Amino acid sequence: MKLKLGLAILGLLTVAGSVPLRGGSPKAPSRLMLRSASALVLDQRTGQALVEKQAEAVMPIASITKLMTAMVVLDANLNMQEPLVIENGDKDMIRHSRSRLPVGTCLTRGEALGLALMSSENRAAHAVGRSFPGGVEACVKAMDAKAQALGLTETHFEDPAGLSSGNVSSAQDLARLVNAAYQYPQIRAYTTRTEATIRSGRRTLQFINTNALVRGHRWQIGLSKTGFIQEAGQCLVMQAMLAERPVLIVLLDSWGKYSRLGDANRIKQWIETRLRPKS
Repeated sequence: MKLKLGLAILGLLTVAGSVPLRGGSPKAPSRLMLRSASALVLDQRTGQALVEKQAEAVMPIASITKLMTAMVVLDANLNMQEPLVIENGDKDMIRHSRSRLPVGTCLTRGEALGLALMSSENRAAHAVGRSFPGGVEACVKAMDAKAQALGLTETHFEDPAGLSSGNVSSAQDLARLVNAAYQYPQIRAYTTRTEATIRSGRRTLQFINTNALVRGHRWQIGLSKTGFIQEAGQCLVMQAMLAERPVLIVLLDSWGKYSRLGDANRIKQWIETRLRPKS
């Protein structure tokens, strides 16, 4: 599926941070208030921009990075049943964040990739990158090469988990990245699982999807990924069905624990109020 950016843009950024939008029902609000610093919503089939706010701004993308890690790992046709063991070297040495995945845990590459995508497990993501042919450095080079092949001119990676603030992109680039990731059935399946269970020794560890919208019933989501580091703020990308059309949603640098979810729900309400086909 080819994605054309910048067609029929309906929204323009205002100083107040709201996005004025045209068309649709006269009863719908004329402005969409978003707390995300950068936002983009595209019709996945046509590339039409339905919502746009500072979509060209380049900023850190945190764990959205893991979508690219997954793509290059799947492109390499690595054995998803191969066992990986979480090592001390998989600990987060950049931000020293916590992990519920103990050192010594043995899991398959597929399980590790699933935890990295669904629950944004950094140790799992690092283990997947470490086990890439040539190691983490080769994995990151493959990620940058994939970005270039996709035409993502504002995108650059420094680690496979998204812990470095040097992993950067723009909303426009990320819409293309999400569209590319959506072509992988494994990524769609992993990112939309609500929960997963892993054995670690005698313990059973349960993980949940970091996107609460996936765990609800109001959304029809085909792909999802959250992200957060201090420099990136709260981030969220999704492929979803809104107003009976597939859309790509990118929300970056949203401050407040639930602000990215609030923005997503406001976008959903606005689009479905204005653009749902009349019966």
